Amino acid sequence: MREIGACDGAHARHEIDASGRYVAPGFIDAHLHADAVIHEQGPQLALLRQGVTTVVLGQDGLSFAPATSAALAWVSRYFAAVNGYRATEPGEPESSSIDSGQVLTVAELLDGYRGTTAVNTVYLVPHGTVRYSVMRGSPKPPDADQLAAMVRLVEEGIDQGAAGISSGLGYLPGRFATVHELAALCAPAARLGLPYVTHMRGYGQQAELGMVEAAAIGREARVAVHVSHYHGPSGQLVGLVDAARRGGIDITYDTYPYGRGCSILARMLPDWFGGAELDRVLDRLTDRTARRRFAAESDPAQWRTLTLSHVPAGSYRWAIGMRISDAADAAGVDPADLCADVLVDTALDAGVVIDFSEDEESIRELLRHNAHMGGSDGIYIGEQPHPRGYGTFARLIRRHVIELGDWTWEEAVVHLSARPAARFRLHDRGTIAIGQAADVIVIDPAAISDHATYIRPFRLATGIDDVVVAGIPVLHRGHLTGRLPGVPLYPG
Repeated sequence: MREIGACDGAHARHEIDASGRYVAPGFIDAHLHADAVIHEQGPQLALLRQGVTTVVLGQDGLSFAPATSAALAWVSRYFAAVNGYRATEPGEPESSSIDSGQVLTVAELLDGYRGTTAVNTVYLVPHGTVRYSVMRGSPKPPDADQLAAMVRLVEEGIDQGAAGISSGLGYLPGRFATVHELAALCAPAARLGLPYVTHMRGYGQQAELGMVEAAAIGREARVAVHVSHYHGPSGQLVGLVDAARRGGIDITYDTYPYGRGCSILARMLPDWFGGAELDRVLDRLTDRTARRRFAAESDPAQWRTLTLSHVPAGSYRWAIGMRISDAADAAGVDPADLCADVLVDTALDAGVVIDFSEDEESIRELLRHNAHMGGSDGIYIGEQPHPRGYGTFARLIRRHVIELGDWTWEEAVVHLSARPAARFRLHDRGTIAIGQAADVIVIDPAAISDHATYIRPFRLATGIDDVVVAGIPVLHRGHLTGRLPGVPLYPG
């Protein structure tokens, strides 16, 4: 930005009438899953209508770089219901080990986000992808050579512009990692003051387990810690954050204002099905003995908390939007069998919305904490996805600024812009000031609202009709302009 204020005598090609509205820096979504689809107009429009001009990708330890061809194919297959599918590009080498060369580097992935989208992108080196690139699906701890190879990949990713490292300890192969492994891989980020971003091993009632581990990694690596989609009873969770801070851990978190989550259906399978060996998992899903064991070990109550959100093909598309327990009743089978049938029918490419039964008071207390920043955990894959990808930021403003008063307008800008910019070291974003990039949104306080629901998740937010990225109008009167000034942002 060159000038702020009356700007007397200035002329512009594009003028926005902001009478009766607030002008704010573009929001930064600290946790988003759109790695393969951020080039598409649908996700871009959903984000811009909420005022989001920058997104942080590479979440939950699973994305597309740095990766060998084997890792790229595996991640695309395992996490397709979250990030989308990215096939090996024509002409890329078919390497299967790190020694024979990578298929995709962080620099190459980030270059693909330059000038191809209306929003800016920030990227985290994904631990699970790095681990698979070096160790395939092995559940064993890495030996010295394997650990050194993983550290080199993280170093290269950080050198090429990644803003930290992420882990997904509820997913494969991340859940095989130890504190020592993760701390070693955090060292390149720690040296530059970049964060370790974690999908913890436990949430809700298990959040203490997850936080103890996250804090241990923070202490051993001397790295800042950022907890993804933090949720659960606030009386416990806020205390865990405060205790970690008193213990010297630089810790922050993101959370979204909904009582349900969203994930891959395959996450419900125990590791004895085959772990990260996906073909073996599919084979065992058709084995009657394995199915009987699965049904016997499953908690019957969990099937009432899972709603099918993504069934891209096959004979179970009729069950989209149904709880697995209800779909199983309709099909006349055990819920564990229906889960197995859907996974076989979709080759593991199925997604679910998960009911956490989160109470609003816990959500409100987590939002008010000064360690909080906005993150939607938005997923743009599926026929009936979670509405958070279309409504989180508008909901935060309407519900928690205007209706409940949990934040002032100024505090909202801190939580949704300034704090995430500081966490990921984006020094020219997050505020409106001379010398800052002109990522600007115009908010109509009378109209700002989310409209997406679990039944109709694609409804766009209202109240933000004009958005500028890098000084270029990308949303005007609620419509995309077709301009694509989005760039990868590098920490400074």
